Amino acid sequence: MNVGLARECVPAVALRPRLSPESIAPKRRAHVGDAIGAMWRRFLVALLALLMTGTVRVDHVQARSDAQSHASSFRVVDFEWIDSGRARPVPVRLYWPGDHVRAARVPLIVFSHGMGGSRRGYSYLARHWAARGIASLHVQHVGSDSSLWAGNPLTLVSRLQSAAQESEALARGLDVRFALDRLLSAESGAYDARIDRKRIVAAGHSYGANTALVAVGAAVTRNGQRMEAHDARFSAAILISSPPFYGERDVASVLNKVTVPTLHVTATDDVIRIPGYYSAVNDRLAIYNAIATPRKSLVVFEGGSHSMFTDRGLTGGRELNPKVKAATAELTLAFLDLIFHDNRTDMMQWNLKWKPILALSPGVFPVSGPMAQSRKERATTANPHISR
Repeated sequence: MNVGLARECVPAVALRPRLSPESIAPKRRAHVGDAIGAMWRRFLVALLALLMTGTVRVDHVQARSDAQSHASSFRVVDFEWIDSGRARPVPVRLYWPGDHVRAARVPLIVFSHGMGGSRRGYSYLARHWAARGIASLHVQHVGSDSSLWAGNPLTLVSRLQSAAQESEALARGLDVRFALDRLLSAESGAYDARIDRKRIVAAGHSYGANTALVAVGAAVTRNGQRMEAHDARFSAAILISSPPFYGERDVASVLNKVTVPTLHVTATDDVIRIPGYYSAVNDRLAIYNAIATPRKSLVVFEGGSHSMFTDRGLTGGRELNPKVKAATAELTLAFLDLIFHDNRTDMMQWNLKWKPILALSPGVFPVSGPMAQSRKERATTANPHISR
């Protein structure tokens, strides 16, 4: 079933159309030279193309609602699915709202982990969503999951490079498509009848953010053929620390079919450093800038790190880490309220609450209204193309 999002019902969540490293951290930005090593070039994160029983384990979890200061139960269900067509396991973890949620249908976020992650990661987001009535399906990609860190350390770089090749990029897209197909089928139990098909969102961190972009329309051209995996069931995307599509000089052409509202989250020190690979915050800005639709928003935290958006504690700063996690979880809900319910209040309140840790904050204006401005933009408007 193809479900779109009516344009007239979706306000823009937009900043000025172009951003640069100077706009968010003139003293902190990472410098990426023109001389990029061959290993970096080989580490292709260009997600391609085209985007089926299993054992189920159910846990009942108690989560504390910070907003309402009361305990709310939700269910955690592990499915050990296998895509028989590809002979590929697709383990998933479903976080399902508890009985306190009375809505007939609930929104669904399909989440893709970063390189070396698993379905068990990003639990702080999943718990926050489930306690507030939003289901999330966390897909584990067996070719680029936590198994990468096991084995001979001397071959780690080789394993990482293999996980970033086009074959695994394609497999990731197929994992997402397969997992959503299964959850929306009667085979998953009673869940399919409770999911609101008009509010299905693709999300991910790092490599997973690229996977989410593919799900909402990103595509590349190989040998004269445009390869894509657009799934019209997704009506929005949440993109945390999205790396560039390496091997593609024209990023705009890769992303020109992305028309759903997108939320981009990063930090001034959001730098990826793993063996054989480096990516600075500039790359997150390039992804944001390349998306043509004005229905997009960029949030940049001051300082931090790339991995502070995972479940890891301390990274990015002992004090900042939990603040960014809390802020990011709240931000995603404010974004969904904005695009699905035209509720601008939550986003504006979020801006005020988290202003002390922001380098750049999101806007909440409609398409016909003025573009949003960050604190640094308001300080100077000398360059109309760069947010200060």
